[in-house]
Amino acid sequence: MNEDFEKFQEQIRKCRICWARFGFEPHPLVSGNEHSKIMQIGQAPSQLAEEHSKFFTDLSGKRLKYEWYEIDDDTFYNPDNFYITGIAHCFPGKNKDGNDKTPPKICYETWVKREIEKVQNEIYIIIGAKACEDVFPNEDFEDLVFKDNYLNGKLAFVIPHPSPLNNRWLKKHPEFEEERLPIIRKKIKEVLGLEK
Repeated sequence: MNEDFEKFQEQIRKCRICWARFGFEPHPLVSGNEHSKIMQIGQAPSQLAEEHSKFFTDLSGKRLKYEWYEIDDDTFYNPDNFYITGIAHCFPGKNKDGNDKTPPKICYETWVKREIEKVQNEIYIIIGAKACEDVFPNEDFEDLVFKDNYLNGKLAFVIPHPSPLNNRWLKKHPEFEEERLPIIRKKIKEVLGLEK
């Protein structure tokens, strides 16, 4: 890995700009390298991801990896395959209702825009409406899901968040799993060299 890129990732991992905002020490997560084939941008690490220092180890991850992408953990966590980040790199804490707080925009402005420029990926996958608000501002989320988008001159797929909390959206839009997802899955496997 390029030494400059390693230093850049280390800067992300040492970032504490949200310490006062969170009221607890942030623990930034980022996974992958500058030549990862797919750059996946989600919302922010979950509390479980922070505890394990690993993204998508929960029910959301099971759906994403095994059902939607149809790949195994070795493929998903291989840094040559996926650069995994979020519009925020840290678990932002919980609201009183038990849901995760909205990630602060300062992280996207400070770090994620630079990641998008630096990583030499082939395609992007943007996960969830909150991530799209930063990546594709002023665009309709459902429109983004059902069309090909471009970011930094590269193909960018938008998918709903795989959380069980999102089951209502998925039931309301069965065409995502029936029609759109097979197209996205095929491209992912092509990029990873799993399908000709």
